[in-house]
Amino acid sequence: MSNKKGIHFEISERKILLRVFDILSALLALELVGYYFQFDYFLVTKEQWIWSLVLAFYLTAFGTVFELYDLKQSSKLDTTFKNIVITVSVTVLFYLFTPIVTPVLPNHRLEIVYFFLSIIAAIFAWRYAYVTFIASPRFYKKVIVLGEVSNIENLVNAFSTSDPNYKIVGYINSNVSSNENVKFKGLKEFSAGNLQKTIREEGISEIVIAINDSETITPYLYNELTHLIEKGFTIREYTQVFEEITKRVPVQFVGKDFYKYFPFSRSNQNKLYMFYHRLMDLICSILGIIIGIILLPFVLMGNLFGNKGKLFYAQTRIGKNGKPFKIYKFRTMVQDAEKDGMKWADKNDARVTIFGRFLRRSRLDEIPQFINVFKGDMSIIGPRPERPFFVKELSKVIPFYETRHTIKPGLSGWAQVNSRYGASIEDSLVKLQYDLYYIKHRSFFLDINIIVKTLSTMVYYRGQ
Repeated sequence: MSNKKGIHFEISERKILLRVFDILSALLALELVGYYFQFDYFLVTKEQWIWSLVLAFYLTAFGTVFELYDLKQSSKLDTTFKNIVITVSVTVLFYLFTPIVTPVLPNHRLEIVYFFLSIIAAIFAWRYAYVTFIASPRFYKKVIVLGEVSNIENLVNAFSTSDPNYKIVGYINSNVSSNENVKFKGLKEFSAGNLQKTIREEGISEIVIAINDSETITPYLYNELTHLIEKGFTIREYTQVFEEITKRVPVQFVGKDFYKYFPFSRSNQNKLYMFYHRLMDLICSILGIIIGIILLPFVLMGNLFGNKGKLFYAQTRIGKNGKPFKIYKFRTMVQDAEKDGMKWADKNDARVTIFGRFLRRSRLDEIPQFINVFKGDMSIIGPRPERPFFVKELSKVIPFYETRHTIKPGLSGWAQVNSRYGASIEDSLVKLQYDLYYIKHRSFFLDINIIVKTLSTMVYYRGQ
């Protein structure tokens, strides 16, 4: 078997690549335009290197907020161009109005236009090359799944939506005793007897083992896999790959060896981290309450015409360690919305008022919860608190559901910025997977990531 493998950039490598070449292409374009057109505003000397550093910081920061480094969006030129224009517009605006750390405004205002267009053209040219070459099929990681047919569909769907460059080209059914008519129509099935030939002919670089019971692996297949391992071929277990690519803990696959999946982050007991977390909660909640007071007259006016009724409402939710508390929100539904009993709130819920829909999409309905954060019932970041009725029902059908109550619930969270509205048991399972990932990998940098993604949600009006 040939050891030759195709070139593939992992998720973290692609994100670093995008950031580095965005900055380099922008700086190079500005230097060239400044040199050829003799615009002093573009030329960077050794004494003025700080200008380049500030521009690089602005590009990276605003590019993150405006989803310029989202891999799914970066693989589409139309979406990428829109994000580039928005990012560069805000970057240039901040760059022009922070002359303490950036050059003073040029005498010729035309230079600003060149400055703006040069950055857009340079980044878009690089991104065109990225989509054409690096995001193309030649850089896909080609994978074969070895496992039971019943597991394969979930894996294929999860991987394809999370990483467009991770390509599952086929599967090998490990359950030799199964009915031959049981097939997965979405993928090509390969024979276990020709494993090495398949790897060579298909250019496979990784095998994912998706088997609940390793005892079902035949002695022949075991020897083949052992031989591949000895040659340095990559073979990984599906829960490991699932968590790495989707950033979710696959709780539905967890069995009696559950303790392997829950080595929760040490940050949950780290006193320094918890001090920082509480300090951040207090600072953000005070700022949030002040902003809420400033916006209150406008919300009152909108509520008067668009909601017609009480402005606030309180509801019992489950907090840390299963302790109930009262959550505060601006009312977004009609009064007596649950007169016929409790039910899931869906995406286009008819009970939501016109003004209530605006509050939800802009996330302004959450502002009163800064009071909960200040009191200590909630945190800025954590799993969203659920109602006691739904907690009881979901705990019956979703394993380890109440594990999300090991930390304080949050105003925003990893599940909120990565998934849509939970209107079913299936949606709740996905949100739990994200929540457990946050609890497992909780850190300062993940918190910052969530805050940035929350800003993106608000900017693009994607609240629920």
